[in-house]
Parts: sequence; C-alpha cells; structure tokens
Amino acid sequence: MEDTRPEVQKVLWITLILNLVVLVLKLVVGLWTGSLSLLADALHSVTDSASNVLGLVAVQFASPYPDREHPYGHQKFEAVAAIGIAAFLGVACFEIFKGVVDRIMSGGRELTISAPSLWIMLIVMGINIFVTFYERRVGLRIGSPILVADAQHTMSDVWITITVIAGLIGIWIGQLSGIGWLAWLDLLLACPVAILVFWSGWKVLRNNLPILVDEMAIAPEAILEITLSVTGVINCHDIASRGVVGRQAFIEMHLIVAPGDVESAHQITETVEDLLHERFDPVRITIHVEPPSHQSDQVTYQ
Repeated sequence: MEDTRPEVQKVLWITLILNLVVLVLKLVVGLWTGSLSLLADALHSVTDSASNVLGLVAVQFASPYPDREHPYGHQKFEAVAAIGIAAFLGVACFEIFKGVVDRIMSGGRELTISAPSLWIMLIVMGINIFVTFYERRVGLRIGSPILVADAQHTMSDVWITITVIAGLIGIWIGQLSGIGWLAWLDLLLACPVAILVFWSGWKVLRNNLPILVDEMAIAPEAILEITLSVTGVINCHDIASRGVVGRQAFIEMHLIVAPGDVESAHQITETVEDLLHERFDPVRITIHVEPPSHQSDQVTYQ
C-alpha cells in the first residue's frame, strides 16, 4: 500500500497557515466592528487550526504499514483524528448558540460596520472556499479520511462566514436606512448555520466510527458468492470482515476445498484472494483451509 502521509502532511501545513491567516483577519475585523457573531466565527476558526494540528499529529502515526506493535497497521489513528474533528464541530455548534443567547440577553449592541470590513470578510470567505476544495480534492484522490473530514469542517466555516457577512450587511443597511430590526438579522441566520455545523460533525462521525468499532465492512453473502465461484471450493464459513471498503478492509474465513494436497489447496486460496483483492482492494485476507470431510453451510458474522 502506498504511503500517502507526506502529501497529507503537506496539505495540512498549507491549510494550517491559511487558517491562521483567516483567524487573525476575523479577530481584527471582529474587534474593529464589535461584532459578537464575528468573534464567535473567529473562535470557530480556532477549531480549524486545532483540527489541522490534530491531523498532523495523527498522520505522523498513521502509517499504512504494519509493525511489531501494530500488526494490522495504523489506519485507526486517522479515524481517531477524524472523530476529534467531529468533536470540534460540536464545540463550534455550541459556541454559535451561546453567542446567539448572549446577544439576546445583552439586548444588542451598536456595531461599527464599514465597506473595508466587509471586503476583508469576503477575502476570508475566498480563502476558506479554496481550502475546502483543495483539501477535499486531494483527500478523495489519495483516499485520506483526515483530509476529507477536515474539508467538511472548513466548509462549515464557509457557511458561518457567509452568515456573518449577510448579518453585517443587514446591520449596515439598517444603520444607513434607520431600520432598527435589521440589527437582529445576524442572530436569525446564526441558528440554521449551527444546525449545518452539527450535521457536518455527524457525517464525519458516521463515516469514521465503523472503523473504530470493527463494524462489518462486507456482507458475508457477497464474500461467499465470490469464493464459491472458484473451482475446487466446496464451501466457506465463519466469514468476518471489518474496516472500510476503499480505505482498508480485513477479511477472515474458513475455506473448505476439494483437493487433499497442500499445494493444490494453496493454489485455490490464492485464486480466492486474487478475486477478493480485485473486488475490495485495499484488503488483507486471512483464510483457514479445511479438508473436504469438513462440510458446513454456516455463514456467520463472527
């Protein structure tokens, strides 16, 4: 299996630098305008940078090759990091709702909105959009869950930034035209964005939890069908699989073969493995060969 860690680390370093630039710009504009929603958005950008650092640490340990201490490889390190990003998204969702409540309880505040501050926010949004598509494109190309998860995280930041910009524009228009109720527009838009942030975290959790809990990766019936298509195979049972198809899967089974000699039985298992590799790669396969006298129709998940 190809070690893609150097490319993943390169992408994470680039996005970390860009996310730090975004964080600084949001803090500057937030303090300049006095916008609590923008300062909350800056707090969400802290989670972007923290996610990058978490990813860099995880990828350092996520070698695709087994060693003495980790005979099944290290892919779960990336899954753990992705779960951490889901947790960051949950924190960001909480902070958004907390910011809304704080603004309502404080009765609002006069903000200082200007065209330059809005232009800076548009630049921030452009950087976030670039980071999102850059990470996602590379992550899908090399099959890195940490990059795809981090791209989803950054995409939530794009929606938050869009909401903040819309709120600032609304407040600005309200100040110029004397329409007071527009001052609350950013709060009305913040709640749907919080829901989007939560949904992004749920998708990251749903995509990575199966590899941590060893959920079945491939239906045993599908493995049985492929195996029985090989000449010399009588039956197979005690079929088990885990991992994620397309990332890294593991298959175990007991194989009953017709030939009684070791060399012929070995050749049959090689053919079975080749077919399973062709269908489910990357996959590691363990086959226990049994003699023709051992017959079983059992297909299990264990």
